[in-house]
Amino acid sequence: MDFRLTSEQRALRAGVREVLSRLLPEDPVPGGPGPGDPVPAPRLDRALWRELGRAGFFSLRLDEKEGGAGGGLPEAVLVFEEAGRVLLPGPLVATHLAAGSVEGAAAGETVVTRVDGVLVPWLDAADQVLGDATGAVPLRSVDPLTPLHRVPRPASAAEGTHDGVAALLTAAEQLGSAACATDRAVRHATQREQFGRPVGGFQAVKHLCAQMLVRTELARSAVYAAAVTGDRTEIAGAKLLADDAAVRNARDCVQVHGGMGFTWEAGVHLHLKRAWVRAQLWPTAGEAADIQAEALAALP
Repeated sequence: MDFRLTSEQRALRAGVREVLSRLLPEDPVPGGPGPGDPVPAPRLDRALWRELGRAGFFSLRLDEKEGGAGGGLPEAVLVFEEAGRVLLPGPLVATHLAAGSVEGAAAGETVVTRVDGVLVPWLDAADQVLGDATGAVPLRSVDPLTPLHRVPRPASAAEGTHDGVAALLTAAEQLGSAACATDRAVRHATQREQFGRPVGGFQAVKHLCAQMLVRTELARSAVYAAAVTGDRTEIAGAKLLADDAAVRNARDCVQVHGGMGFTWEAGVHLHLKRAWVRAQLWPTAGEAADIQAEALAALP
């Protein structure tokens, strides 16, 4: 089996990266709030949402006769990996899944969110909700750019909210975030000097960056493989590895940046906070481990 990207897939990834770099700054909150100012409340940018719709972000997997590009899961994974790199805000996965079934979702005119476990991201900003959000209450989100609600009871697999494609695309976002954290840590380590030499020249920092790269590539192999097979167990494994890579890489990136890593000036802490939120979406680490254990137990 050949997992190398085709020329069309590489072109798709490059095109999405160019579009997102044009639409978004590297830091979602450049400069951050002023001294003593509260963190601005997250606001869904409808103009950005329509731009994403025009770029085919949501309609990517629709047939060409339905206005889509006829892409598959591997192509969608590449697109969501790029979204994770730039911390693209909003209920991206839910709206992507709704394209073709909810009017206006494919074009970015309708914002769709979904109940995922006990969490519902962007509930107040959404035009439509997939799943039962009755009784949902606002929750103080660790990620200042992702508003959350909590539903009174967790959604079950029987209610259809345990969607393998949603889990895979969320894993792809985690992968992109892990890769971005690695790139930013390496860039800072080669530019920042201490005692007359780049901090990246010190062995402890080298090891941190090397471990970040290993975690990223391990997660990438799992996510890309799961995108090809679409297997539920492999998707659970991919989400598990991608969650681990995103959280630990962002944490190490903050460490490489030193005290600056906690400030709005660097903004790398936002990758850690977003990774924590995504790690709580289905399947969480415990749920993914259970799926893996069930698959192993079923082996002859």
